Amino acid sequence: MAPRARSGIVLSPTAAGRLAALAEAAGRPQMLRVAVDGGGCSGFQYRFELVDAAEADDLRIESGGQAALVDPVSIPFLKGSEIAFVDELAGAQFVVRNPNAASSCGCGVSFSI
Repeated sequence: MAPRARSGIVLSPTAAGRLAALAEAAGRPQMLRVAVDGGGCSGFQYRFELVDAAEADDLRIESGGQAALVDPVSIPFLKGSEIAFVDELAGAQFVVRNPNAASSCGCGVSFSI
């Protein structure tokens, strides 16, 4: 298991492996920005974006030489979460396993606290 950041957020080995593959395909390092936005069918929704650079106030979570970034506003919503990559019959995607979520939608993209 990857080491936890002070916030308790961890980047799983599956997510780090996928980021490494994406960086190799792009020919440059790629970081995963994870944010929480208002909206979605359950109140909040996760937003994932590949970026080349971090913002000055981002929390940087590293695993296996790869990094995920979380903005300061999203950190409390993601505290103790695991950022993972799943490849299942329904599709391949980054996911957040969030212990703070009281409920989530069927696709796992939105949640409520």
